[in-house]
Amino acid sequence: MSTTVQGRPAAMTAAAPPARRGRGPASARWTAVAFVTPAWLYVACFYLYPLAASIRMGFQDYTVSSFYTGVAPYVGWDNYSKVFHDTHFGRTVLNTVLFTAGSLVFQFAAGLALAVFFNRRFPLGGPLRSLLLVPWLLPLVVSGTAWRWILDTDSGVLNHVLLQLHLIGHPVPWLASTHDSLIAVTLVNIWVGIPFNMVILYGGLQSIPGELYEAACLDGAGGWQRFRHITLPLLRPVTAVVLTLGLIYTVKVFDVIMILTQGGPAGSSQTLTTFAYNLSFQQLEFGRGAAVGNLLIGVAVVFAVVHLRVTREQRQAGR
Repeated sequence: MSTTVQGRPAAMTAAAPPARRGRGPASARWTAVAFVTPAWLYVACFYLYPLAASIRMGFQDYTVSSFYTGVAPYVGWDNYSKVFHDTHFGRTVLNTVLFTAGSLVFQFAAGLALAVFFNRRFPLGGPLRSLLLVPWLLPLVVSGTAWRWILDTDSGVLNHVLLQLHLIGHPVPWLASTHDSLIAVTLVNIWVGIPFNMVILYGGLQSIPGELYEAACLDGAGGWQRFRHITLPLLRPVTAVVLTLGLIYTVKVFDVIMILTQGGPAGSSQTLTTFAYNLSFQQLEFGRGAAVGNLLIGVAVVFAVVHLRVTREQRQAGR
């Protein structure tokens, strides 16, 4: 027996409304392409094209006239051969290694010490930690200019303080000495990079469970034992990321060295970045400058691959 509602069968009144037409996979695909295209255009214009042009220029005899005539004959590996046989190349590579190694070691050590210090709660810890981020937040031009005044031989604050404390007998020519210029630019770069190391390592320390330290204290472990057997092992994944990113950044530092010493005096503080700049924009040897730049790109790519591999392994280990 069927029921009716106002003369109509109930089956007709309970019928579902027609389904809406959904968007097909083709429409969703084109929408995704529309969103991604601007980003890819930006990357192609400002990253891929300059990279390809630099690699090509490294194999050409590119001079000032080439900008007007468009004629830049290919010379194969001749630019790289000239760079390798340059009398300043060996010293430049050594400076780059010393500058990078010194910056990484002391940035990491100071950053880790500050991260451990701020990992404990105390009054005004947050504002003080924020103040220590200033070197990282300031433009490098501002930092370099300030340090150039601080390290000045005659009117610099550093020499004045050291003389007042009787730690030195005469002003030290930090930026004008072939023995001290590399040390000076390395110290400034360490000062700039400490906040980055502190922030990343502090985040890693925050992820370590406090119960582990409490259990270690109950077992009689001292502060150094807790640091050695708990902090360092559990901080190893973050340490790998910090050191890899720090190396990629440090090996291509240009602003600090250029503002402080411009690679001088007599190339004593010159690294591969300033060497490439001098070849390209002072000697107008654009092909050789591009060759040095390509070497730097190769080094950065190698360590970028290492960074991605470490990150992938950490992600897989966390699953």
